[in-house]
Amino acid sequence: MSRLESFKAYDIRGKVPGQLNEELAYKTGRAYVRLLKCKSVVIGRDVRKSSPPLAKALSEGITDAGADVYDLGLCGTEMVYFGTPHLDADGGVMITASHNPPEYNGLKFVKKGSVPMGYSSGLNKVEQMILQDDLGDKASVKGKVIPVDIMKEFITKLRTLYKQNSIKPLRVVVNAGNGCVGPALDALEPHLPIKMIKVFHEPDADFPNGVPNPLLPENRQPTIDAIKANKADLGVAWDGDYDRCFFFDENGSFIEGYYIVGLLAKSILRIAKGENIVHDPRLTWNTLAEVGAAGGVAVQSQSGHAFIKEKMREKNAVYGGEMSAHHYFRENYYSDSGLIPFVLILQLISEENKTLSQLVGQMISNFPCSGEINSTIADPAGKLEEIKAKYHDGAVDYTDGVSVEYENWRFNVRLSNTEPLIRLNVESRGDQKLMEDKTVELLDLIRK
Repeated sequence: MSRLESFKAYDIRGKVPGQLNEELAYKTGRAYVRLLKCKSVVIGRDVRKSSPPLAKALSEGITDAGADVYDLGLCGTEMVYFGTPHLDADGGVMITASHNPPEYNGLKFVKKGSVPMGYSSGLNKVEQMILQDDLGDKASVKGKVIPVDIMKEFITKLRTLYKQNSIKPLRVVVNAGNGCVGPALDALEPHLPIKMIKVFHEPDADFPNGVPNPLLPENRQPTIDAIKANKADLGVAWDGDYDRCFFFDENGSFIEGYYIVGLLAKSILRIAKGENIVHDPRLTWNTLAEVGAAGGVAVQSQSGHAFIKEKMREKNAVYGGEMSAHHYFRENYYSDSGLIPFVLILQLISEENKTLSQLVGQMISNFPCSGEINSTIADPAGKLEEIKAKYHDGAVDYTDGVSVEYENWRFNVRLSNTEPLIRLNVESRGDQKLMEDKTVELLDLIRK
């Protein structure tokens, strides 16, 4: 079966114009409407220079197929997740490449009710319709493009998800990375008692301060510097389409997303007693400990937003968290958000009357972790077999890649969906040196 290079497991993504261009966006719009029999589709876009022309071509394809477009303009991915059910649309498309370099762009899809649509749940059919030029006839009545501003409703919904009087007047560095989150933070600001110290706040398609990807250590320094210069209580940085947020404590230390999952689970289970919490398999021991202590039920799922959302719906889970800083909420149509974790962590710091370093300190010492380490190698699949053979004496789990567990340490290795990469995560029970030694041991095996 032939394939298009830009069609990935969770979305369409590639370099513009070689792998993704206006012609492909137009045909995708036609095929998507035909497949889902849409009468209306929400679309939003990030700040990239290629986003407006791709949005225009996509809209043309959708309207030629007879559906109306609700055009949100510049926004975050979570506004498409919110806007699709809010506007009772039959689907939604976000034009974004998130944290990829500026020459990339992508299309992320949901169906009615913001149910995710990945390669195995519809994108494969869209791809084949395009390859076979099976787009159907143009509609006799062309759809309309209707510009819609839902920021006010979006913020109103967000404000129902935290206790509005519980947040103290904290000093918070907010780093938008010149992505899309600045306007949403401005709309939220009047409703929070905090002092926002804004860094790289304006959306800027040139990304003058680097692509907004706080997972890259070199991108963290401006947030750290601003925390120290302003004696802030914490710092938060977002990626380009703000479906992920990253936290820094009052000392400027970057907090791994893994520990934020534990914090949010503990916080949510106070209200949602005994509920299910979904987590990914890369790092698990801290999450299992926190969920268990708070009286919740931990449910493991394969990594990736389509799998997490599917598992959450299946288990009616109240919250799902990935160590990659994707956080999903039942109250948010089981979708990920970069703003809900922001307000919930502010609430937790205020209610506990502790600093962020105090809230995560015990977790970090109980379960030190390596963070995700990527290695580019020639034969990732072969290397995975080598790892399985060497560590066959541990308890093995194949939910996502290979997880191997021993009494005092465990690791997960998995292949990238899109690149010749192996991703490694290691953790231990309260033994920093053991974790570090095993990380070195595994990296030596992976990279030799």
